[in-house]
Amino acid sequence: MTYSSPGDPWSIPASASVPEPAMPQEPGPVIVQIAEIGVTSTVVHTPAGDLPLAGSQWLVNDYWFTQQRTPRWAVVAAIVGFCVLTVFSLLFLLIKESVVQGTVQLTVTSGTRQYVARIPVPDQAAVTAINQQVNYVRTLAAL
Repeated sequence: MTYSSPGDPWSIPASASVPEPAMPQEPGPVIVQIAEIGVTSTVVHTPAGDLPLAGSQWLVNDYWFTQQRTPRWAVVAAIVGFCVLTVFSLLFLLIKESVVQGTVQLTVTSGTRQYVARIPVPDQAAVTAINQQVNYVRTLAAL
């Protein structure tokens, strides 16, 4: 392809090929997805950037707390009962239930870079599932 006359020093001859820029190689499909962290066979994708999988270290901590609150049915019973028995219906508001809530803190370290994800979990089964996924990723990182 010629852009100007053949005598022009800036023209590109038709026989010359323009080298294509090297495209970065794709690391492959995501093998494990843990919250916002995606793991391929060579790279750990985080919102803060990519980390190499080889030699990465994974740390899991779970944090639980118990909260006391009035159940919804007791609030509804107090409102409905307020029309019938004013004083006694307020006793429903003294009923409390314990609600256990937790988060899992997942820390990925590769070289000097580190990423921390906090994942809310509803129960112990979710914590076990995250630990199993992290153990699998640890075996991939050791290869």
